[in-house]
Amino acid sequence: MPSIRVLPHPEICPSGATVEGQVGQSICRALLDHGVEVEHACELSCACTTCHVIVREGFESLPPSTDEEDDLLDRAWGLTAKSRLSCQAKMSDRDVVVEIPRYSINQVKEKR
Repeated sequence: MPSIRVLPHPEICPSGATVEGQVGQSICRALLDHGVEVEHACELSCACTTCHVIVREGFESLPPSTDEEDDLLDRAWGLTAKSRLSCQAKMSDRDVVVEIPRYSINQVKEKR
């Protein structure tokens, strides 16, 4: 099983985290299933940018982004060449390292 290492984020996971994913599973779903509360305002439907992550390692192992994802990413805070919507980035058999940006375009966060 591939793993996802999340770099430390001051609010979501201050110490960072490493979780196991499944091939074909979205990064967002794997993180949520293991208690890493990445924002996902549209409930993983590729309709917002709140689940934006920067893939620091393993980017090339992910399937290419769609035009729809690319259009949404244009609105993401802190966009980089290795940015993906974690709800759309499906795991392969390789490990990845992701950074969750400190901010998102979400104006309000709900405690879960």
